[in-house]
Amino acid sequence: MTDEAPELRASDADRERVAEVLRDALAEGRLDMEEFEERLEAAYKARTYGELTPLTRDLPAGRHATAPGTFSGTDPAVSLRKEAVPGGGWGGRVVGGEGSSSWAVAIMSGFQRKGTWTVPKRFTCFAFWGGGEIDLREANFADGEVEINCVAIMGGVEVIVPPGVEVVVRGIGIMGGFDHREEGVPGEPGAPRVVVTGFAFWGGVGVERKLTKAERLRQKEEARREKLERRAQRRELHAARREERRQDRVFRREEHWEDR
Repeated sequence: MTDEAPELRASDADRERVAEVLRDALAEGRLDMEEFEERLEAAYKARTYGELTPLTRDLPAGRHATAPGTFSGTDPAVSLRKEAVPGGGWGGRVVGGEGSSSWAVAIMSGFQRKGTWTVPKRFTCFAFWGGGEIDLREANFADGEVEINCVAIMGGVEVIVPPGVEVVVRGIGIMGGFDHREEGVPGEPGAPRVVVTGFAFWGGVGVERKLTKAERLRQKEEARREKLERRAQRRELHAARREERRQDRVFRREEHWEDR
């Protein structure tokens, strides 16, 4: 159990630490998608530590969210302390190794690679009368530059990358094509480079940059908080003006009585 007082206000970093534990639990099969979405939404709406703590009480604390020595060995609750997260950012996502999956095939069917997985230095996929989705938004990367080689024949492959990643497209299309819209966007420092290559015949390979659902929820909640803050500021301004008018009336009334 965290030793923070439950009534203390939680910060954005606290909410994000809890969200990371929930993502790990989803990837490990501890939560189904419906429960994950419910808890994630509750995490981004939480205002105090007391509202955040129950969301991870029945889950092992994620490696990105815990602080050593914060809780006892039997207590799985996530720490809400504000220590820096080791290995955070893009540096923590370029992990080396071989990758958890290096190929995929869809023949009159489909395939998906999404969630938490490790992209190898070269990933090859083939789609014939079928389709595939390669989602890199929550993936780790075996190298600072990875190649996604796509062959689409009368089929299609969609590559989804997160913001901050540099994209290079080098595919060849015959009566088909490769999507080049995401090229030319500079990558963030430390972010991997994704090179999309391959061949498309009567098919297509799309590349799209998207936020994760968790990030969309975070931005939505942030916009909601900003709206509430602006509304509160307007109320305070109106109240201050009313008070000024009231004091002005009192002052004039006093002047009137003094003149008499």
